Amino acid sequence: MSTAESRLTTTTPPDAAKSQATKETLEDYTLRFAPRSYRRWTPMVVATTALGGIAYMADFSIGAGIGLAHGTGNALVAIAVAAVVIFVTGFPLAYYGARYNIDLDLITRGSGFGYYGSVLTSVIFASFTFIFFALEGSIMAQGLKLGLGLPLPLGYAVSTLMVIPLVIYGMKALSKLQVWTTPVWLVLMVAPLVYLIAEDPGTVDRFLSYTGTDGGGGVNTASVLLGAGVCLSLIAQIGEQIDYLRFMPPKTEANKRSWWTAVIMAGPGWVVLGALKQAIGVFLAVHILTEVGAAAAPEPIQQFKGAFDAMMPSWLVVPLAVALVVISQIKINVTNAYSGSLAWTNSFTRVTRHYPGRMVFVLVNLGFALALMEADMFSFLNSILGFYSNCAIAWVVTVATDIGVNKYLLKLSPLQPEFRRGMLHAVNPVGVMAFVAASGLSIAMYFHALGDTLQPYSPVAAAVIAFVLTPLMAVVTKGRYYLRRSGDGIDEPLLDTAGNPSAVTLDCHVCHQPYERPDLTACATHEAIVCSLCLSTDKVGDHVLPAEPTRPAQPLAV
Repeated sequence: MSTAESRLTTTTPPDAAKSQATKETLEDYTLRFAPRSYRRWTPMVVATTALGGIAYMADFSIGAGIGLAHGTGNALVAIAVAAVVIFVTGFPLAYYGARYNIDLDLITRGSGFGYYGSVLTSVIFASFTFIFFALEGSIMAQGLKLGLGLPLPLGYAVSTLMVIPLVIYGMKALSKLQVWTTPVWLVLMVAPLVYLIAEDPGTVDRFLSYTGTDGGGGVNTASVLLGAGVCLSLIAQIGEQIDYLRFMPPKTEANKRSWWTAVIMAGPGWVVLGALKQAIGVFLAVHILTEVGAAAAPEPIQQFKGAFDAMMPSWLVVPLAVALVVISQIKINVTNAYSGSLAWTNSFTRVTRHYPGRMVFVLVNLGFALALMEADMFSFLNSILGFYSNCAIAWVVTVATDIGVNKYLLKLSPLQPEFRRGMLHAVNPVGVMAFVAASGLSIAMYFHALGDTLQPYSPVAAAVIAFVLTPLMAVVTKGRYYLRRSGDGIDEPLLDTAGNPSAVTLDCHVCHQPYERPDLTACATHEAIVCSLCLSTDKVGDHVLPAEPTRPAQPLAV
């Protein structure tokens, strides 16, 4: 138990609502900086937990859908192109999350969007979580129908309700779930693939020669980009990885090798396994195509049933296929529900200055997901993901460019991320304008507004426009809209001598809890300190520090 958690039993805050908000956010430091006193896991435990969250089956469906439409050659190139983009853009985000122990929304605030400007991207991320929750829930319902004869609508409800008990307890429960289920999941996924290739090498030839319904018999740019656009819808997955990576221990000389390994492996490295799963999805779909038909081939339950059929007694095939689907669905959907609830709560708290409780938005997120499932989103999966990817690409590329270019090359954006109310402008035109232009134009292209020829290039447009406009806007504005203040009124440094967030603890005079230095600012009306959540819920702004004269951002040492 952390110092902050132990104090909860001995201190009674003056306001009941604030007391509840404090108690909930200290369970795993939702909506705020994750302090060193709570981050007791080793780098490898954090990495294993984060990678456990990508055990989803959607990759198999995504790969199969692209492969069946465009052929194996186009699908493999599309998967590779998307993986490179996701890895490159995910690296700076993962580093900032692990180094400064904050989630992607808090990173976004100080990386070009501003305190309220990042509400827009929080909603986009929340949408990502319920879209993929619905996709995984649909896959699980397909498994329950095959294994137990459960009608799909009832299967959707079961797959939704079963994650609620698991997601209540936050990081502590999720880390145990992911670590213990990962070995079983890996064996069930890899074993049938190895067996098929070893026993029937001809499956590889059939896989490589498959041309698809729209592939045209060879690799072509339009098919590759259409497929890559679907894969790039997963670019927002880095947000869920960072929800775990923010609990990394401080980077030191003693642990720097394992620290970097964990950050790369569980940060941008998630896409390596994701791309392999997409390629496996193409392989399995081609393998079972003649048996189940094109309509059912993208369903992972059918893919693995066909794979298990070749190597096991018939009585064992369906139970194992269902077990794989259920384990995968649970592993990812507890993460989807958890991360989605954080995103919704974060946005709502900033806009209304009221903390309603994270469980409220667990239920909201699950409600959206269940509605999508009941609407049979699985049947038009690629259309949903292709549209969504434009928004996700614009957001992630904007933030990654702000970190890589505006912070480190142009030095117009502060190196150390800022997220506290009062320290940031409400809206920073750098990120907001780049994001709106990139997502708006690419969505118009996706819906053929600029002609059929340009339609496949919408994900490319989203990435290129975001990459160009982000530094351009920083130069035009001269970095004036990053920081509202140059200092937070506290003499204690934010970073220790090793460049890690300081572990010095100070008490918030509003909720009377101790917090580590990066979560605090001075109070505007008292000789006291205020924590970030109390600043967020300050309805009249009594505690918020006033603005200083606008000036270009000065880079801070890291």
